[in-house]
Parts: sequence; structure tokens; C-alpha cells
Amino acid sequence: MRIISARDYDHMSRQAANIISAQVILKPDCVLGLATGSSPIGTYKQLIEWYKKGDIDFSRVKSVNLDEYVGLDYSSDQSYIYFMRHNFFDHININLANTNVPCGVNPNAEEECSRYDKIIHDLGGIDLQLLGLGPIGFNEPDDHFTKGTHRVTLTDATIQANKRFFEKESDVPRFAYTMGICDIMHAERVVMVVSGESKAGIVKEAFFGPVTP
Repeated sequence: MRIISARDYDHMSRQAANIISAQVILKPDCVLGLATGSSPIGTYKQLIEWYKKGDIDFSRVKSVNLDEYVGLDYSSDQSYIYFMRHNFFDHININLANTNVPCGVNPNAEEECSRYDKIIHDLGGIDLQLLGLGPIGFNEPDDHFTKGTHRVTLTDATIQANKRFFEKESDVPRFAYTMGICDIMHAERVVMVVSGESKAGIVKEAFFGPVTP
């Protein structure tokens, strides 16, 4: 594990974008695992800027996203497929057919989770997984590590953290589909971006505390 200290959010974002761009340049058909939330937005902005300058080509890249709300489709501005298109995909030359996000409108959890696990398997796994760290994470606390994609019941803490994005609390979905820890940790490389003094405690706990579900 390597910890890279950055001056501020923008510097952190450029550092992460450097790692991702190097991955794409060295392996143009790589599989990127992507994340949503406020932490990676700056990284996406930097990658978009470099793409527009002609420094990076995403045409052969494939991607798999970590998670999606159950019940939201691409037309909802709170869905994660909408987030990815708005913040990244629509601004680069990635083939949308090569991008993958769990289908939030599939009511059959077993079918959807199996389908998504198969996508990851058929792609040969993830070359580089981008993660954020914050109060919202759909691998909710449990009594065991869930290996593959699964439907999770969102905790009240997650719902409370998310309600600011919705008109009212009752609009916040109560379930999500998410990759399992095993999928994430099987990635060839994992890059986590964390910014803000408020996250110092959880950084210490996550990286230097006991490993628990």
C-alpha cells in the first residue's frame, strides 16, 4: 500500500488522474472500476481535460461501476448511471456499450447480481478500481464480508446522508445493488481518493485499525 499526500482536493484529483491515465495509456483496452460521489468528481474533470487536449484515448476502455440504487433508472438525475454520464462518460470518447452499471430497475435481485458478477468475470476482472471514502458507502456494515454483487438494505445513516440530494427523505431509495468486497479487492490496483479534515478519523480507522465487516 502506498499513501500519497496531496496539498488539496485539486492536487489529489490530479494525482489520481495521473494514475488512471497511465493505466489507460499502458493498456488501452483496460477495465476501469469507477465510483460516484463527490470524492472522484475532480479526478473525472481532470481526465476530461486531458482527453480534450488529446492526451488520453478512452475508445477501447471498458468500465464497471460499483453500485446503483434499486428503483432508479437512467432518467433519474439521482441514479448513478446519470451521474456517470453527466460527470464523465458524455465528455470523453468511451463507447457507452462498454460501460456497465447495475440495473436499478431489475426487481429480481438474484438475477441482477448474477448478471453483474458475470460481466465482471467475462471482462477478466478489474485492472484499476477507483474508490472514494465518505459517509455514504453501499457495502453497509454486516457480520461478514459479502463476496459478490448483492442487494443491500441501506442503513438509516446512509439514508440521512443521502436525503439532501432528494426532494424529501421518503424519496431516498431503501435498497441498492453493489459490488462485493471480493470484487473490489480482486482488482489489480485500487486507488482511493479521500479529501477533507472531517475524514481524518475514518482514514485512520480504515487503514490502521482492525479489519472487520
